[in-house]
Amino acid sequence: MGNRNEVKQRTVEILHKAGLLLTEEEQKNIEIADMGLGHLETEGLQLFTYINTDRYCAKELVLFPRQTCPEHLHPSVHGEPGKQETFRCRWGTVYLYVEGEETASIQANPPAGKEAVYTAKHEIILTPGQQYTIPPNTKHWFQASDEGAIVSEFSSTSRDEFDVFTDPLVKRMEGINQ
Repeated sequence: MGNRNEVKQRTVEILHKAGLLLTEEEQKNIEIADMGLGHLETEGLQLFTYINTDRYCAKELVLFPRQTCPEHLHPSVHGEPGKQETFRCRWGTVYLYVEGEETASIQANPPAGKEAVYTAKHEIILTPGQQYTIPPNTKHWFQASDEGAIVSEFSSTSRDEFDVFTDPLVKRMEGINQ
């Protein structure tokens, strides 16, 4: 997929294509999250955090074609409810999967050999202008279509270090380069 500078540049180009402009300083703070798995082209994502306080958070999530954010949930932390997040598709198409009634034939393709750790199968397809709110403590994962996708995330405080992943190999706070 290229080195981290190339990945950041590709991320900036996709954001610009969607009309989302970051300053040069903001571009330096793009996070590349390969989830400690080492194969960013299939599992991981690129993101930029506008703000993350003890009350709220706003991010842009950029997914390259068919890139997948692994299944996870946001548990309660120190007696406070887990993160509640609203995903709003800005560009492309994103296939979002949450716990619930299983969709018979899903559009996404879990990474080869990892099907067992992608258990949420209730499909929500988001195209530009559509949004969906994920309650706290709900297993979810998402994948971009063949063109890629940008999702704006609006949420309560983000505490990524407490996220619980279905795949025991995921290490959320590793593979990060800001």
